[in-house]
Amino acid sequence: MKEGWEYKKLGEVATYINGFPFKPSDWGTDGLPIIRIQNLTGTQQLFNKCSRNDIPEKYIVRNGDVLISWSATLGVFEWKLDDAFLNQHIFKVVFDKVEINKRYFEYAILISINIMSQQTNGATMKHIRKGDFDNIEIPVPPLYEQQRIVNYLDSAFAKIDAMNANAEKALNEAKALFQASLKEMLEPKEGWEEKKLKEICETITDFVAAGSFASLRENVVYKSEKDYAQLVRTTDLKSGFSKGSYVYVNEHAFEYLYRVNLDKECIILPNVGVNCGEVYYVTPSLLPYNNNVLGPNAVLVRSNKYNNHFLSYLFLGKDFQKKLSDITSHMAQPKFNKTGLKEIVISVPLLSEQQRIVATLDSLKSKVDRLQSNFEKISQECDALKQAILRQVFE
Repeated sequence: MKEGWEYKKLGEVATYINGFPFKPSDWGTDGLPIIRIQNLTGTQQLFNKCSRNDIPEKYIVRNGDVLISWSATLGVFEWKLDDAFLNQHIFKVVFDKVEINKRYFEYAILISINIMSQQTNGATMKHIRKGDFDNIEIPVPPLYEQQRIVNYLDSAFAKIDAMNANAEKALNEAKALFQASLKEMLEPKEGWEEKKLKEICETITDFVAAGSFASLRENVVYKSEKDYAQLVRTTDLKSGFSKGSYVYVNEHAFEYLYRVNLDKECIILPNVGVNCGEVYYVTPSLLPYNNNVLGPNAVLVRSNKYNNHFLSYLFLGKDFQKKLSDITSHMAQPKFNKTGLKEIVISVPLLSEQQRIVATLDSLKSKVDRLQSNFEKISQECDALKQAILRQVFE
């Protein structure tokens, strides 16, 4: 312990008010916004409001209040918007027990929050118990020392954030260039032909084309341990096969699902749920397993005459995405079917032009991918550097 410093438990430093347990029936379009965990990060858009006039004053959050989320998204946040109600699973910090610099407090608990975040278990949600939180200890030096530390950390973190922001800016500029090029190069031009997708792609099929649901249950058994083939799901494609929890099937199931064998290049279009409308260009070399079949909730599209990679780029374009949206049901969850997909009309150039477009877009996408990887690396390094600085100051 440094001279003049003392350690206090968080329960001795401030009062922590858990948010009000709002119910969906309390949500409306008028009144104060309700801060939920998802509103603490990102754009801080407020999705629901509450017009009730019986919510106690203590649940109102004002600009400048310090909030701590203790479930799902663990972290410390300073509220920078107008007055709002606080939902449960978030603490509002009231500094009513000891004299402490609010900004210093935010810095002082970051190490403990991060450690507890790594230690919490659960596949779906991280969680800090109130008792564990109250017993976290932080150093509480004199106020002048707190301010000196805040000035130092503000300056150091600002430089780190600037480095991260520069990497993000370069990535966003590359993405914007790619999108502009995608739009310009896919705009139909003289000599392009209009055709229905079923006239271009000989294969438009999916998992359920193998048979009835009863037949699928009988012939396709999911396995968590490696077997003859991997069942490729949208979640695997989305994560780039980085999650490590995969599904496998035996040889019989693989043969039964021959229609969605991923032994040739193809395009996979998720057609159910939140990933509906995403586009994945897949080749056998991109897949980590020897034998692969497509799982449910996605459509496999393949052409023998046209450039599949070109088609995957075309599917990313706004024109195709608009047509895809037009055939998508947005009721309980987004969903489109093969029948509607086959009837979508697209414009395609000669094969030589398709290849030229692919070469150009591949080059731009390669730059985006490099900058994406660089940004992720820098972000990780920035986070690690911040943690190292915090440990240097507080440990």
